[in-house]
Amino acid sequence: MGKQKRRAAVEDVPAPRTAGEFGDALLAAAYDVARGVPGAAKASAKRLAKGFEPAPELAEGADLAARRAITRPCRNGWLPEDVDQAARRRVDEFAVSYVLDTLAGYAGQFATLHPGWREQLDDVGAVAWWSTSEPHFTQWAAKHILTPAEAVTTVVEALGLLVSMPALNPVLPVPGTPYRPPVHHAVDEKKLGRVRALLAKAESSSFPEEAEALSAKAQELMTRYALDRVLVETSVPDVPASRRLWLDTPYLDAKSLLVHVVATANRCQAVFDPRWGFVTVVGDENDLDAIALLTTSLLVQATRAMIADPAGRSRAFRQSFLVSYATRIGERLEKAAKATLSSSPDSDRLLPVLASHELKVKAAFTELFPEVVGKSVTVRDLDGWDAGRSAADRARLQGS
Repeated sequence: MGKQKRRAAVEDVPAPRTAGEFGDALLAAAYDVARGVPGAAKASAKRLAKGFEPAPELAEGADLAARRAITRPCRNGWLPEDVDQAARRRVDEFAVSYVLDTLAGYAGQFATLHPGWREQLDDVGAVAWWSTSEPHFTQWAAKHILTPAEAVTTVVEALGLLVSMPALNPVLPVPGTPYRPPVHHAVDEKKLGRVRALLAKAESSSFPEEAEALSAKAQELMTRYALDRVLVETSVPDVPASRRLWLDTPYLDAKSLLVHVVATANRCQAVFDPRWGFVTVVGDENDLDAIALLTTSLLVQATRAMIADPAGRSRAFRQSFLVSYATRIGERLEKAAKATLSSSPDSDRLLPVLASHELKVKAAFTELFPEVVGKSVTVRDLDGWDAGRSAADRARLQGS
């Protein structure tokens, strides 16, 4: 009965006539999609796409709705990479293209844009390719050979994603706001290149022992690089940087634990957002670069070792495997980092500086995430736990 009433109410709504009315109708349908109303996108498309050809107001209304929908997430901490990752997880390829076009159009109106924003726009392929002589919606629908009903359905689904995005902690200044370049030394590409080379060898190796030894050597180089920076830096930023690392399903809890242990071993702190599947890491900008590299490589190696295990067929086994793997890898990375510090001839000078750095990271993390609570990860398969620990414990981690 309730569904029948809702259907009748939708059909009784007067058809939009102006661009503004079409934009309002599209956004109303988008909010229905965000709330999980069944068939909201197709129902609105069926009504709004009627008379599409003689009604350019629909195309103009779609552009208006898109500008309104993208503004809120971009002002509330979402970066181009975040928008792209969320879209690829929740909508189809046509909606992804519409979201990225909307993002490119939004960013293009600002004269002031942080370099990190520009870099991410390039990375995700958000480029304003269309002409300003006619609405973007019309050109986009033609580019993808979509019927009017298909185009409107896709737009509503794309807008539904955008209006569902919650506020995030800021990582970079929002478009249009002034910013000061971060105070830190440029990344030493030569040293970071050595880390990349070691991790590439680890990922390509068919021998788990060799792969883990190479990863340990990478951690050692990362720690030495960080300690060298501490000794030569004369100015250190008061507020550490932050970065979001997106994870692929399944086993997000276990994979986020791996990010956490890598971050901890490299003097950073991390928090997982299970709603969207990303981890935010807080720490020195250069440490974040190294953490992203090592985490990506270890996730590849852990997944490969898990799949190769002949006993690893059940979900419980694989979840337990990855939790155990992450736990043991964390222990070994911490050991490798501490050994590198203790072997440094400047360890007495480094300890107080590192302690001060740790306090700054902790303070920044607490300010960004004042209500964070710890969460345990359940292990339901002891065989999976033992196999994961063995996979992480095969190699000597001296990094010789």
